[in-house]
Amino acid sequence: MTTENAMLSPPEAELAGIIVETLNLEIPASEIDPEMALYGEGLGLDSIDMLEISLVVSQRYGVKLQADDESNADIFRSLRSLNQYIQTRRVG
Repeated sequence: MTTENAMLSPPEAELAGIIVETLNLEIPASEIDPEMALYGEGLGLDSIDMLEISLVVSQRYGVKLQADDESNADIFRSLRSLNQYIQTRRVG
């Protein structure tokens, strides 16, 4: 699913692995296109999946993701956008 122009950076690859492991996805982390939509079309995740991702991101990176945050559509737009949000706010 990844294209040559959409290679995963090391932090994106780590996050993709966490998402695949957390949600027991059948796609290998290395095949996730970092620009593919996470929610709905694209990777096909739903709101429960997003809650699970939010929890593991909080535990792993110390980044709080709030359900009522108006920026969630942008934050969870893609693996790349989620990773950028985490990297600018991570603790430790």
